[in-house]
Amino acid sequence: MVADLSINSENMKVQQKEKMITQLRLFMLDEDPSIQHNAVLALGRLVEHSEELARIVVKKDILHQLIWSIPSQPHHYKKATVFVLHAVAKHSPELSQAVVDSGGLDILVSCLGAVDPEVKEAAAWALAYIAQQNTMLSQAVVDAGAASLLLSLHTNDLDREEVNTGTIALLKQMIRSPDVKLKRQVLFTLIQISKHSVELAEMVIAAYIFPDVMICLQDPDEYVKKDVITLMWEVVKHSAQLSQVIVNCDGLVEVVDYLDKSRGSMRLPGIMMLGYVASHSENLAMAVILSKGLQQLAICLSEEDEDHIKEATVWSIGQIGHHTPEHANAVATAGLLPKLLQFYTGASSLEDLRLKSKKALKNILLKCTHLPSLEPLLSNAPSNILNHVLGQFSKVMHHDSEACQEFVMSGGLSKIQEMDAEPGSAQRKLINSIKSCIQEASANLSGKCRILKKFHMQPLCDVPLQVCSSI
Repeated sequence: MVADLSINSENMKVQQKEKMITQLRLFMLDEDPSIQHNAVLALGRLVEHSEELARIVVKKDILHQLIWSIPSQPHHYKKATVFVLHAVAKHSPELSQAVVDSGGLDILVSCLGAVDPEVKEAAAWALAYIAQQNTMLSQAVVDAGAASLLLSLHTNDLDREEVNTGTIALLKQMIRSPDVKLKRQVLFTLIQISKHSVELAEMVIAAYIFPDVMICLQDPDEYVKKDVITLMWEVVKHSAQLSQVIVNCDGLVEVVDYLDKSRGSMRLPGIMMLGYVASHSENLAMAVILSKGLQQLAICLSEEDEDHIKEATVWSIGQIGHHTPEHANAVATAGLLPKLLQFYTGASSLEDLRLKSKKALKNILLKCTHLPSLEPLLSNAPSNILNHVLGQFSKVMHHDSEACQEFVMSGGLSKIQEMDAEPGSAQRKLINSIKSCIQEASANLSGKCRILKKFHMQPLCDVPLQVCSSI
């Protein structure tokens, strides 16, 4: 009855609660194990939301009594006792220090090795609350050998120390647990370790933990899967070498499959992972394309409405397309250039989305040689983008007479002739350059066609000879 009452004890006076704590201490010494367990459970519930009551527990020296009793008790009692330590430590550095001074660290570390996953989880939470209070307590937790499920929020050096104490080896064992909450904690800890530096990410890779991590992608829990993808993102962002390791573990295939099955903000880590892999090298960017990563990013861009997801997707597309003409052409033939232009010029686009779209578009245009994909931009691109488009037409058509022919047949020549470019401007020079390319190609083509006509043979194209000559 006391344990149930303590769940909703907001209306009880502090004096009543203090008397209850005194009574609970006596119940904890009862011969009946169920009474002991309920007494500890009620105690945890009382102090969880009251720093004043937590101080009373410390003052009455109840922590020593609890800690002394843990080793001989069954798992459900251990879980309840660890919950009390957690409930006391969470309130302040002073109360966390009281738990440490009572010998709580050694007991909590021993509970990390318990068979029961719920006891492990409870111990992990208690240690995490102690470690997060300040650097000194974090170091005390690490020195006690409890780094296995903790993340440091204070310094890089402390994270390195955690890993050196064998953290990842224990995390590797715990990732196989069927307990979903424990998996989330383990993955979250790995994410925090990996994000800080190349050295720490390499330590995670060196532990061969990813085969076990990849299995978690089959977990029915959506957040476990998201954490796996986030871990990959935090690893690959550091270097091409680390990215290659993840690619070799079929990481790209798994991410593309994850994006296909996810929606909304759950897609974000996968989108970022593809972008970081592609950013490191031409080969890795091509691996993203070949794994249908670009195709999946195009789907995300068409389906998602949130600006931050659009921004991430645009950034990743830019990382894929900026390397070589082959990469840029892959983006162009996926029909993404008009979309990027729309985000750049759209009045409803936020400034960040506009800037990312502009940068991605320019970088891709500088490498793109697939002229049919560029032609739609001639109609509605602003002058700063249009100059890049015209520049690519001029560059390609200078060496490709067939491209000149296709440009005329598609109506591209008519479009540039209609442009109102200032005499002497960069845009006018590019337009003149394109016309010059067409004239040169047409002269060569019409000459060949006249020879063919003389021998009653089929001309080289469908352009009437007199039109070709007039160009």
